[in-house]
This record gives sequence, structure tokens and C-alpha cells, in this order.
Amino acid sequence: MKKPLSNPENKQMKHPASSERLPWWKRAGLLPRILIAIVLGIGAGMICPLWLTRCFATFNAIFSQFLGFTIPLIILGFVAPAIADIGKQAGKMLVATATIAYLFTLGAGFLSYFTGIIFFPGMISPTEYVADIEAAVQVSPYFTIEMPAVMPVISALLAAFILGLGCAFLTSGTVMKKLLDEFRAIVMKVIERAIIPLLPLYIFGIFLNMTVTGEVTSILNTFLKIIAVIFALHVLVLLLQYCIAAPFSGSTRNPLKLLWKMMPAYFTALGTQSSAATIPVTLRQTIAMGVDKDVAGFTVPLCATIHMSGSTLKLVACALALMITHGMAYDTGMFAGFIAMLGITIIAAPGVPGGAVMAALGLFTSMLGFSESDCALMIALYIAMDSFGTACNVTGDGSIAIIIGHFFGKKNRPETQQV
Repeated sequence: MKKPLSNPENKQMKHPASSERLPWWKRAGLLPRILIAIVLGIGAGMICPLWLTRCFATFNAIFSQFLGFTIPLIILGFVAPAIADIGKQAGKMLVATATIAYLFTLGAGFLSYFTGIIFFPGMISPTEYVADIEAAVQVSPYFTIEMPAVMPVISALLAAFILGLGCAFLTSGTVMKKLLDEFRAIVMKVIERAIIPLLPLYIFGIFLNMTVTGEVTSILNTFLKIIAVIFALHVLVLLLQYCIAAPFSGSTRNPLKLLWKMMPAYFTALGTQSSAATIPVTLRQTIAMGVDKDVAGFTVPLCATIHMSGSTLKLVACALALMITHGMAYDTGMFAGFIAMLGITIIAAPGVPGGAVMAALGLFTSMLGFSESDCALMIALYIAMDSFGTACNVTGDGSIAIIIGHFFGKKNRPETQQV
């Protein structure tokens, strides 16, 4: 008799050995790799010669172009099939997601304002002059390769809604549904094989460049106290959002555990300064929290565009601090209207580092009475701290996905309940 060529025990023994042969940076996981990249980037920036810095700047410029090209594809590849999978509940799900995202954004803005009027007057003298802080000149790359996106982000969202809803409502849409599923698989392969492996190197280059140009420390020397308050508010906002979401979680109801699972997305956004560029990591960690894949594929790309809690918090705090510094008059009614409009206006700048403050410039002048020099200072302050607001936005997206997943997950869909 011939012996079996293999048995389950042999297969089980080979698996650990194969994992041991993996390089340490692959076994470490994404979060440690990102943290190591940040630390090494800051450390190398203190000793790195200009020519080597420009080499990393060249890689970052090319990789950034590639990210910009893939972002609309990622949105289309995940949102459209997710809507089609969800079915006729997609319309309700869109309204629910947008409503929660806007309420979270408003809550962060008002929390920032009321915290500011309590603490800022004692921390900032109205007669104190704040020197103009200009964004540091970035180290120029040797060359770059233009990779224009197939479509803008908003166009990708609209196309995803149209295709997804069309497949959801048409009974004869099986061919298109299969096409969308295959397109999602292609996009996922691009994320797994290209974006995720190169992301730590990209973040290393960003922090290397910021250290060489002095951007890391320039803002800390002038607004250190305000930065500390803003960072504490970011932590508080995330804790509140996950405390709200925790009762709706099916995997664990501990908000700290849920928040910890989103830390890879937080640190990725800290480096990329872009909610849209962090979508692959945010999506991966949201699914790891137990959120239904279709719900995650719908809410994460959508919230990357419409959920701006961290950005709103930071813009409100910086604007209030600047008004107190210059002795400008302000009141709650003024900031209530400003926050309400800000939550809508900054949606116009998804995925662009520093884009939120650019979109809000009109509100600064029309509603708060800022001059051109005030707006220039706001731009510099915001861009210097842009990564923290983006990281708060991205991490909070997971809490929204948990809530939406509780009501619109697979187990709550009519076709699943009938089985």
C-alpha cells in the first residue's frame, strides 16, 4: 500500500516554519513598521545630507502621484460593489452615514470652541504678537512622474453611487455586479502588494523631509501650549466617539480595545496627512474590528470625504486662538454659524494635505473677519499640524462604521433574515 504523500500534522508543522522565514519587518505588523519609520525619519533628518534627502523626496513625489492616481479607483472599487451588496438599503445607509458624520463633526467643533473660551484666555495674552509662521520650503525632488487621476474624488463617489445603486435595484444587473466584484479584487491586490508594503518608506520620507526643513519644530516653538490642548481634544473626541460606538460593536464593547485596533490607521494618517490616502489601512482595521466588509467598504471611503471631526476641531481652535491673540471680538453665535458651515465646506477638499484650511478661507474672511495676513497665518498653523487632524478624522471613521454596521450589517438585511 502506498502511504499518503502528506498528512495534516506535516502541514501544520510547515506553517510556523514558513512564517519564521519571513523578514522581521513583515512579521512585525503594520503599526510597528509605521512607528519605526516615524522615529527613523526624525532621527535621520538630523544627520542626513541634502542629496540623500532629495532621493527620498523623489521617491515620495512619485509614490504620492501613484496614491493620487489610485484613490479614485479605491473609492470606486470599494463603494460601488459595497452598495450593490447592501442592496436597496443603500439609500438609507447613505443618509445615516452622512448624518452621523456631520453630527460628529459639529460635536468636535463645539467641544473645541467651548474648551478654547475656557482655557485660551489664560494661556494667550491679547496683546501678544504672534510672528508669521510660513510653511517650511520642502526639499525638492530630483524629478517626478505625473500620474493624473482618472477622475476627481467627488466624481468617483458619484460614479460609485450610480453604479452601486443601479446594481442594487436592477434584477438583471448580475453581469455588472460581477464586474464590480472583480474590479474590487484588483484594487485590493494593488493595496496589498504595492501600497501597504511601500507605506512605511513613504512615511519615513515625509518625516525625514519635515525634520530637514525644520517644519517639525517651527510650530512647536510658538504655539506649544495650544498644540497640547488641541492634541488633548483629539484624544478626547476619539474616546467619546468610540464610547458612543462601543455599545453597537458585535466583537468587543470596550472602547479602548476598539480604538487600539485603529492605531495603524491613526499613525498612517499622521504620516500621509491625507484621509483618502489612508483608506486602505482604515478599511483593513475597520474590518478587523468586526465590521461587516460591505458596510466597511461603503462607510470608510465615504467618511474619508465627509467626516472631518479632527480638521474642524483644529480649525476652530486655531481661529479662536488667533482672534484672542489679536484682541478680535467673537461670540458663541458667530462661531456656531462658522462651525455649521465649516462642517459642510471642508468636504470640498478630500484627500488633499492642508486642503481643509484652503476650503475654509472664504469662511475666515466672511464670517470671522480675518485679513489676508490672518489667513496666511491660519494656513501656516494648520499645515504644520495637519497630520493630527487628519489622523483624528481617519480614526473616527471606524466608530461611524461600527454604528452603521450594527443597523445595516449582513445579519440585519432582509435577504439574510429570510434564509
